[in-house]
Amino acid sequence: MNIDSHQHFWRYSSVEYPWIPAGTPLHQDWLPADLERLQRPLGFDGSIAVQARQSIAESDWLLGLADAATRVLGVVGWVDLRSPHVAANLERLARHPKFVGVRHVVQDEPDDQFLLGADFVRGVSLLREFDLTYDILIYPRQLPAAIRFVERFPDLPLVLDHIAKPFIKAGQIEPWKSQIRELARFPNLLCKVSGMVTEADHTQWKAADFQPYLDAVAESFGPERLMFGSDWPVCRLAGSYEQVEGLVRDFVRGWSPDQLAGFWGGNCARFYGVTPPNS
Repeated sequence: MNIDSHQHFWRYSSVEYPWIPAGTPLHQDWLPADLERLQRPLGFDGSIAVQARQSIAESDWLLGLADAATRVLGVVGWVDLRSPHVAANLERLARHPKFVGVRHVVQDEPDDQFLLGADFVRGVSLLREFDLTYDILIYPRQLPAAIRFVERFPDLPLVLDHIAKPFIKAGQIEPWKSQIRELARFPNLLCKVSGMVTEADHTQWKAADFQPYLDAVAESFGPERLMFGSDWPVCRLAGSYEQVEGLVRDFVRGWSPDQLAGFWGGNCARFYGVTPPNS
C-alpha cells in the first residue's frame, strides 16, 4: 500500500490562485488523471488532496473530485476556524466520508502567534468532535508558537507539513533542528517528508543538500511518525514527481520492511483513516 500523503489539484485561475507564479509549470490545470499517470508506474495506490486556497468552495470541489476519482482517498480542506459558524461548516463537510482534515495557510499569516489566537484555538478544539485531523503549515519562524499549539491539543491527530520548510537553500540547520526535536516530543504529532525541493536551490539542488534535514526529522520523529508526500504539482517548481520520490526513496533504503511500509502508506492510512480501493 503506497499513498502520497500530500498533493494538490486545481483548475488554474489567477484570481483564485494568486500565489501561483506565472510562467511556471504550475500555471495550468492539474487534475487527478494527471497525477495518476505519474503515480501508477511508481506503484502508488492513491493520495490525499490538500487545500490550495482558503475557500470552502474549494473544499467542496475537491470532494467532488474525490467522488469521481477513487484514487483520491481523502481531502484535507479549508474551513474558517475563526468563524462563529465553524461548527456548522465542519458538521456539513464531515458528513462526506472522504473529508479527513483541515488546514489553514498559517505560513502566510503576518502574526507569528496566529496559531495561539483565541478564536483559532476554539475552532481547532472542535475538530476532534468531528473525527478530523489538522495539518500544520508553517515557516521556521512560527515553530515556537507551533510547539505551544501542539501542547494544547494532546488528543488531536496533528501532522506537520513540509518539515516546517527549513532554509535548505542557505544550508541553515539551527534553530530549526532544535525546535523540530522539541516539537516531536508530542506523540500525537506526525510529520510529512514533503515540500523540500522547493526550499532548496530550484535549479542546482543535489541529494546531499537534504541529508541533514532528513536525518533530523528521522531522529526526532522516528520512521513510525513520518509519511511521504510529494507536494505535487508545487514540487514541479524544482523537480519532477519522480525526482522527489527518488530522493526520499534513497534516504529510507536501509529501513526495516515494517518501517518502509509505514512510511510509504501505512502511517498515512492510519492517520487519516483511509484505505486504497484495492486494499
